[in-house]
Amino acid sequence: MDLVEIAPRLHMLRFSIGQAWLWRDGEELTLIDAGWAGSADEIASGLRGAGLDPAGLRRIVLTHCHRDHVGAAGELADRFGAEILAHALDAPMVRGELPVPEPDLLDWERPLYAHGLTVPEAPPTRVDRELTDGEVLDFADGAVVVHAPGHTPGSIAVHLPRHGVLFSGDTVASIPDVMFGVFHVDRAGALASMRRLADLRPSVLCCGHGEPVTTDTAARLARAAAQAQER
Repeated sequence: MDLVEIAPRLHMLRFSIGQAWLWRDGEELTLIDAGWAGSADEIASGLRGAGLDPAGLRRIVLTHCHRDHVGAAGELADRFGAEILAHALDAPMVRGELPVPEPDLLDWERPLYAHGLTVPEAPPTRVDRELTDGEVLDFADGAVVVHAPGHTPGSIAVHLPRHGVLFSGDTVASIPDVMFGVFHVDRAGALASMRRLADLRPSVLCCGHGEPVTTDTAARLARAAAQAQER
């Protein structure tokens, strides 16, 4: 795992498949997603290496229930006393009470999806707070939960309107440029969610897969949403 500074308050935790994101409010830390199961030591070590104290981890916001996003959430939360948050529709899957829904795969997605299954399966993980659309969370001067169903029923994005930052989960990817994400349970629903995210016109886009987008971001996201609609 690599810890990459994107801005003074924003870091990317890059794994070999996918990434998580870290937002800093002084000494208080918020993770958006939690990487792979078994990576808690590596994440904590990476934070310390960047001069951050992992004991400041207050919350872990899960954008959806997939293994490469839930991964280390439970271990990190238990170790540092953080709260785990997820949308109410995905919370039963995160907890292991319901199976994770299978995506509606296109033919070209099948080998990519099989490769993604090499990520260790996430253990059943507690959810301390179930989220709904429009909730404002107490970090980054007010972080807004945006329900973005389609990739999974309870997929969310997290919008930081005062900073122009959007964490899109897997509804959107940036490989190599901004694009419609893959492995959706409901492709039409995910496309509608992508259009909604484009309407937020972020200046920084942080996807679940791909590099952060920091230049011409709103236009690139809007263009990708329009192109996906045409297909």
